[in-house]
Amino acid sequence: MTIIRLVALALLMASAHGALAADSSAHVWEKVELTFQARQSFANPYTDVTLWVDLEGPGFQRRCYGFWDGGSTFRVRILAPAAGRWSWRSGSSPSDPGLNGLAGSFIARPWTEAEKAANPNRRGMVRPTANGRAFEYADGTPFFLLGDTWWALGTFRFPWFDDDRPRPLGPKAGFKDFLRIRRAQEFNCIALIAAFPQWANDGRPASLDTPDGTVLRAAWRQAGTASAKDMTNELGQRAFLFPGKAPGFEQVMPDVERLNPAYFQMLDKKMDYLNAQGFVPFIEVARRDIGQAWKRFYPWPESYTRYIQYVFSRYQAHIALFSPIHYDSPGKTVPAEEWNRAASGYLEQYGPPPFGTLLGNNASPSSLRNWGHVDRAPWLGFHQIGNRRTHDCYQLLTEICRTNPPLPAINGEPYYDGMEDAEPGSDRAALYCRSAIYGSVLSGGWGGHIYGAGGWQGGLWSGEVEPASKYPIWDVIQYASADQMRHLKAFILSEGRRFQDLEPAADQVAPNRSGKPNGLTGWAFAARTPARDLFLLYFEQECPRASLSGALPGAGYRAQWFDPRTGQWADADPNALRADSTGQIRLPPFPRSPAQSDADWALKLVATSVLQSPRSEP
Repeated sequence: MTIIRLVALALLMASAHGALAADSSAHVWEKVELTFQARQSFANPYTDVTLWVDLEGPGFQRRCYGFWDGGSTFRVRILAPAAGRWSWRSGSSPSDPGLNGLAGSFIARPWTEAEKAANPNRRGMVRPTANGRAFEYADGTPFFLLGDTWWALGTFRFPWFDDDRPRPLGPKAGFKDFLRIRRAQEFNCIALIAAFPQWANDGRPASLDTPDGTVLRAAWRQAGTASAKDMTNELGQRAFLFPGKAPGFEQVMPDVERLNPAYFQMLDKKMDYLNAQGFVPFIEVARRDIGQAWKRFYPWPESYTRYIQYVFSRYQAHIALFSPIHYDSPGKTVPAEEWNRAASGYLEQYGPPPFGTLLGNNASPSSLRNWGHVDRAPWLGFHQIGNRRTHDCYQLLTEICRTNPPLPAINGEPYYDGMEDAEPGSDRAALYCRSAIYGSVLSGGWGGHIYGAGGWQGGLWSGEVEPASKYPIWDVIQYASADQMRHLKAFILSEGRRFQDLEPAADQVAPNRSGKPNGLTGWAFAARTPARDLFLLYFEQECPRASLSGALPGAGYRAQWFDPRTGQWADADPNALRADSTGQIRLPPFPRSPAQSDADWALKLVATSVLQSPRSEP
């Protein structure tokens, strides 16, 4: 996919109007970039100027906001959701002859089916399915999210090289090399935090707010760490300029009212490349640890709302997912209602992203519990759970599944390979990852799943590259647990779109909680269609042989075991299982150890015959 179609504007010195050539063209869902040069000088273009274009086309009429990109340059990124003729006219506040009243048009052409098959992002923005439970592309093709946590993607830790030459995995490998691995493993999403403006290895101790209200240097850092990791980009740039306004800490906390476009210009390259390779970036604008100082020393929530809008407008013409905050530790930041004020303020002031980009956020323990549903947080387009590492947290997805109106849900930061009592990269760590993968989805996470690895030590999520690191990114990215993610898609989509209608049904498996609550073994999970003609089940290691209730009375079911390590299917019984008159089924013995699972297994039951009319559930 050609991500950038750069549209040239003739901004004539003697005229306030420029126009696109009538025969200019782009594909549908392809970024079109409009560039403007302000004629006036502004003290702070980031805070002092608002630019937009009013875009019209087949069935579409929206205002699309732009962004300052350094010096006198402003840009608006747009796209055409449908084929046909599109036209736009610019406006600005304050009015400027280089920004206001310009106009143009272009023709949008459809992609061929072969072109869409080569890159699924050509199918359009990700949206909820008709029933609100799962994701699909704009053309209706299912999008089952398989993501990875590269939170530090915008930094030097995922190095950008302009050339496409493959580099061996090791200290000299780069972003494209890591992405090549994930693409081969069928991942289709990368979760990232756009910027860590204040993170630096400054060697000074961490501490929290003092009683007199002074924000000390590590109010934004992980408790117990002596120094935050360095998170500049490849050119040593940060998202905002220094010095800041925090008294006594001007060189530690940046001035969040003075943005540095050069940082984001480097990030643009990675976002373009992700889309070109068929990946959907999930862009969270900042991590919660910057909240205390931002609120204390800058206009709140207006200043943070402006930053949300900057990032969203910069990437609104990418096929992406958005988040106004990475909210991984509620107790270590400003209260949830303050972040909600900022996110809701974005919606009130600018409206939703013009091309339908969905908003969610990494949550702890769930976005539903943090913010409420759409009645309290109208910006939410999908829900997440996260930052809980054992199987008792999966019920948070079931809780989300029962909301009305329904929204897609995922586990956005689950068990990371290497947490709990497992050595990173070990078979046990992979076992625990599979519990999170299958247990989460069958508990209601029909949107998909995001993977993580490296444990508390770093690895992927922080892009660990320090020479002394035991778990550098080039090793962690090769863990077997990541390669097993693709099998989830094979299992869940084995009956096509029918997974979108599934309902959590763990309580219909008995026994289903033989293991300890705060663990990752001994529990069973299940989901079924409302018609009860399809059941998907997952058994962690150390589950006893079980029975299933709620099946169609007297119906026959074909049962197939699925190996989540290899993706291979095997018939569980040469004869169809038969439900009794009450809908009970004695499930088949496990493949290798009949009475108790010596490993984890998934199971699919598909109705093959119905001897008795289905009865209503009590």
